[in-house]
Amino acid sequence: MSDPATPKDFETALAELERIVTSMEGQQLPLADSLAAYKRGAALVAFCQSALADVQQQIDILERGVRKTFSPGGADDAP
Repeated sequence: MSDPATPKDFETALAELERIVTSMEGQQLPLADSLAAYKRGAALVAFCQSALADVQQQIDILERGVRKTFSPGGADDAP
């Protein structure tokens, strides 16, 4: 089972990260809470980067079979 601190998906992580940034920018947090928020934000950034890398890898795999170079006049050449 996943860690309860692990977001369920990219969108959830991004929304939480946005809330953290907003609260830190508004200087609404004491120093100790700011440090905890920073640590949580760093974990969320790592989660989002990993999710984006996974999606990029899937896109690369999907495009391998369909990637073609565009040629004016309708002729397509494989790279």
